[in-house]
Amino acid sequence: MRIDLISAVPELLSGPLDYSIVGRARKADKVDIVIHDLREHSDHKHRKVDDYPFGGGAGLVMSPQPIFDCIKGLKKQRRYDLVLFPTPDAPVLDQKTVNNISLYENIIILCGHYKGVDQRVRDELIDMEISIGDYVLSGGELPAMVIVDSIVRLLPGVIGDAESALDDSFQDGFLSAPVYTRPANFRGLEIPGILKSGNHSAIKKWREQQAVAITGTKRPDIFKKLISKSN
Repeated sequence: MRIDLISAVPELLSGPLDYSIVGRARKADKVDIVIHDLREHSDHKHRKVDDYPFGGGAGLVMSPQPIFDCIKGLKKQRRYDLVLFPTPDAPVLDQKTVNNISLYENIIILCGHYKGVDQRVRDELIDMEISIGDYVLSGGELPAMVIVDSIVRLLPGVIGDAESALDDSFQDGFLSAPVYTRPANFRGLEIPGILKSGNHSAIKKWREQQAVAITGTKRPDIFKKLISKSN
């Protein structure tokens, strides 16, 4: 997979994407992540990528020219399956969407900044808009990193134990069951006895029951939807 990230502040992206699972995936050539400085595509003499909003109002708006030129230029080099724009006024990202995006070959993620981007960019260039929650951040770089991380960890060969990703919360709709590691007794705190039984079918059933119970307690909104679908 190739992911092209477009940002007016590319320094926010370069460091974090070099470490942990994403960094290892890049070094292993499991994913090709390219960061583009939007200012390099500006035709303004001072490399401006923003301007005042028509009709007045506070803040600045990202100009269409550098964004159009950058994305059009990338599309001349290869075919892209998706141009994605993180924005708070969009459907909230979920695991099903992440799973689908992870199957694509080439994607572009445009990071917004300032007050927002010119609506003509969203109308003409963007295929999918995603929010990571009902709150506002200073720019789209942090949401972009969230999206990249959620996608890359699903790519073949990125996580050593393929079942690990399949057992994540939300993969089957429910939250994950509790997990424990050694020692079995830590300062008088014992792990559930079933996990020491060696009975894998019983352990699987226990985990399923725990997942249902935890989802009902922590995320009743998700639990109600899952129950209504099963009825």
